[in-house]
Amino acid sequence: MLTVEKIGGTSMYQFHNVLNDIIGYPSSERFHYGRVFVVSAYAGVTNMLLEDKKTKAPGIYQHFIKGEDYTTSIDHLLSEALKINESFIDIGLDGNVCRDFLIERIMQTKAYLNSMEDIIASGYVGRDSIFSAARELLASIGEAHSAFNTVNILRNNGILSELVDLTGFRDSKQLSISERIEKSFRYVNPQEAILVATGYTKGIEGIMREYQRGYSDITFSKIATHLEADEAIIHKEYHLSSADPKVVGVDKAIVVGRTNYDVADQLADIGMEAIHPNASKPLEMAGINLRIKNTFEPDHPGTVISNDYIGPQAKIEIIAGSDKIVVLEIHDSSMVGEIGFDLEIMNKFMSHNISYIMKATNANSISLVIWESDLNDDLVPELEAEYQTVTLQEAAIVCVIGSNIAMPKILARAANALAKNNINIKCVSQSLRQVNMQFVIDRKMYKKAIIALNEDLCLADINQ
Repeated sequence: MLTVEKIGGTSMYQFHNVLNDIIGYPSSERFHYGRVFVVSAYAGVTNMLLEDKKTKAPGIYQHFIKGEDYTTSIDHLLSEALKINESFIDIGLDGNVCRDFLIERIMQTKAYLNSMEDIIASGYVGRDSIFSAARELLASIGEAHSAFNTVNILRNNGILSELVDLTGFRDSKQLSISERIEKSFRYVNPQEAILVATGYTKGIEGIMREYQRGYSDITFSKIATHLEADEAIIHKEYHLSSADPKVVGVDKAIVVGRTNYDVADQLADIGMEAIHPNASKPLEMAGINLRIKNTFEPDHPGTVISNDYIGPQAKIEIIAGSDKIVVLEIHDSSMVGEIGFDLEIMNKFMSHNISYIMKATNANSISLVIWESDLNDDLVPELEAEYQTVTLQEAAIVCVIGSNIAMPKILARAANALAKNNINIKCVSQSLRQVNMQFVIDRKMYKKAIIALNEDLCLADINQ
């Protein structure tokens, strides 16, 4: 049995739990070889390296590209990373060895950034390519730190372990991401030692450039498919549940248990990723099941995502959504009966590199739901110059998702659950496949809607 397992940043930050509950030390019943762990940076570290994922507060990278003082941020990062190291000394981390590794890696990174500054100042090389290289370089530091520490702790506890450093920090070879993974795993055996791989992989494509902050999922997926794993596992802070536990409460979030990759894609499309969509496709095509587990409930089987699972009984599996979207509506009386009218609209979206989450139409209007963060200052004026009326509204989207929800009354039941709570539906969409019903509502009603739908469609059915 070979499993490839990804450990998220929040879990890594609480490595005492990881060591006991995931790796299974010192519990001999849970511990075994035949496992590859792909580790994320400790919680908060990548935010310090790049920018805060939620607040957008600048990290080292943002200071660097803006020509600001980034060395102070590097020094702060080193100080915080060393504090993380100190928190693991009681479970076997060698403070001196791990300190030396971290200092050497960060100081070399500082030297690389200084050299990049000089190259930019020369004017001979495009700034964008240098900035992209800097972002890749910085992103790699967090995973190198956590992976090195993990191997050090395991070895000091008598566990055979090997570091698979995919960051290519001192490697100038021009390898693709897949080639680097193949080369790095050629001479290691997961049946003889626990393998710990960095979530960042250096490649000529630029894993950050291609996949942004979802890059560790890509590394995880590529390793699992390359090694032909029996199962891929992601360890998270929470179970994959009927609704976000932070919104509805842990006691009202029902563990999904089983679902399919189609449902996982629906979640990814609205930003509620069980796994990055570009990472799930290779697993799906290879026929590798994905298991989502809660780090802090090691004996719970979690949720298995597979290719062809269809729920034996019709039921809602997940209520999800986002309150960070906007609705852009184009109304034009010349639209009716005009073939290909929306083609020009789509071309404009494409020129601005904007994808929509949902589209609803009638005779004279097209409403498109997009991420608020994708909206730029040019799109709306460009549309207003072409069409009769263009309306932009802040909103939220809530979705009712399941592998088997093609049943009478469920759409009416969902709409009624919203109506009973005085939540107006602005737009609605459901495709013929019937795995996802989407409702656009007032942004301020988002949490109320998630709670209402979870109680009416998930909890009510469970309690029947």
